[in-house]
Order: sequence, then structure tokens, then C-alpha cells
Amino acid sequence: MMYWNGGGWAWMMALAPVLWIVLIGLVVWAVVRLTQHSAGRHDGTEPWKTPRETPEEILDRRFASGEIDADTYSEARKRLAAHRPGPR
Repeated sequence: MMYWNGGGWAWMMALAPVLWIVLIGLVVWAVVRLTQHSAGRHDGTEPWKTPRETPEEILDRRFASGEIDADTYSEARKRLAAHRPGPR
């Protein structure tokens, strides 16, 4: 009878290191996950809340960097103005 009563402790002793490894792994994962979100930007804004550039801002940036010439810039500005929705 004593053999069967002691068998439960053997399983507990065998699984205890596995449980500790899983627990430590979860803690490390949570710390890494939390620090990645908070280290996204250094100007105080969250990386998932950064405002997107408008088409006009993208066009201005490309023209300023020399990616497009003045004719292409003015034509694109006209097209954007024509397709811009009016006030509601």
C-alpha cells in the first residue's frame, strides 16, 4: 500500500522543474512585451497612435527631397485638390 501513496510525490518532484521553467518563461515574456510597447517612441507618444501623413504632406516631402519635379508636384496637387472631399 505504501508504494501507491508515494507515487504522487514522485510525479510532483518530476514536474516541479518544468512548472518553474514555464513560470519564469511567462514572466520574462511579459516583461519583454511590456518594455517593447513603452520603448516605441522617445517623444512621449505611443507608436500605435502616431498620426499618419496626409497625401499632401507626402507629396510635399517627396518634392522637398527631390524625388519629383515641380511639374509633377503641381499636377499631383491639382489632382488631390479635385478629389478632396468637401466639408460635411
